Amino acid sequence: MKLVLAIAFGGALGAMARHFVSVQIEHWFGSSIPWATLVVNVIGSFLLGVLYEAGTIMWQPTVELKAFLITGLLGAFTTFSTFSMDVVVLVERGAWVTVGIYVIGSVFIAVLGLVLGIAATRGLLA
Repeated sequence: MKLVLAIAFGGALGAMARHFVSVQIEHWFGSSIPWATLVVNVIGSFLLGVLYEAGTIMWQPTVELKAFLITGLLGAFTTFSTFSMDVVVLVERGAWVTVGIYVIGSVFIAVLGLVLGIAATRGLLA
């Protein structure tokens, strides 16, 4: 039961964080290009890299804390389903160049964020 509650609480916090970050990003950059989804996915990937590497080097969180942070918080903060919807909306608008840049850029930058999170944590803790 503690595990389920940890995931639920992390998910609630992650969803709220995604909402507030997305609102702010759209306020700054507009919504014609889905910057908010890109930003939350890159931040989430970076943080996952940090947690992964910290767990590899020196940190052994409990099962509940790991589920809270990774499955709950980061799982709800990042969003592949919204990314997919953004792609469909751009396709329906006929914005093919934007679609290509967005899909390739999102995948590349999110993976780069994960790698940078690992590298930064390794540099700080190793």
